[in-house]
Amino acid sequence: MTINFKGTTVYYQDEGQGSTVVLLHGFLENSSVWDSVKASLVKRYRVISIDLLGHGKSGCIGYVHTMEQMAEAVKTVLQWLKLRRVSFIGHSMGGYVALAYAEAYPDEVKGLVLANSTARADSQERKDSRDRAIELVKKDHKTFVRMGISNLFRPKNRSIFAEEIKVLKKEALKTPLQGIVAALEGMKIRDDREILLHFTPFAKMMIIGRKDPVLKYDDLIDQVRNTSVDFVEFADGHMSFIENKVEFIDEINIFLKNT
Repeated sequence: MTINFKGTTVYYQDEGQGSTVVLLHGFLENSSVWDSVKASLVKRYRVISIDLLGHGKSGCIGYVHTMEQMAEAVKTVLQWLKLRRVSFIGHSMGGYVALAYAEAYPDEVKGLVLANSTARADSQERKDSRDRAIELVKKDHKTFVRMGISNLFRPKNRSIFAEEIKVLKKEALKTPLQGIVAALEGMKIRDDREILLHFTPFAKMMIIGRKDPVLKYDDLIDQVRNTSVDFVEFADGHMSFIENKVEFIDEINIFLKNT
């Protein structure tokens, strides 16, 4: 299903019944990455999965897609469906978008799961890395995509999940150049929202991979210190919903049950 947002199309899927869970994918992904997670959740919940701006079947609205603009697109979908109190599960960039939504509409958030994501803004080192990525993307986005997907997994898992990686690459290659650059630019300038981990009333959980090649383990541990955030740690990489699928789904179900 699609809805109009600022002159472009935003694609979403709406399945199941019960309390609402919104699934937000990461950079170079689309809503299809949630298929196995969704298969479990739709037995008990109404599940909304959305293609974020410039990804999947959703269009682009400019050279930069800020996390706030992506959150506004999510809000437009939920308003159209007349949904208010919802729980979010955001993977990586999807977590940044969920945080932007929670900052704008805290009373409409029932629960928030940051899966392989962070509440902190990019460091200068990370911003510089994104600038280099943007230059590479402009020269050869297909090579950037192919390399980028494999590098999200723990090295030893790249052969174990070879088929899954193949599918991820195929989907990622559908992401238009403008969508890739706009997301990188938007992530680079996103606000620090660590304060939301401390001073928001809704339930929160952070899922991390001990060997995540994208996020620093100690940095994530530091964010949840002295907070009420539930903390779940897996042994593998940035793609916990694939690398640790069974445990990931179990933890999500426990969190939602108690939210």
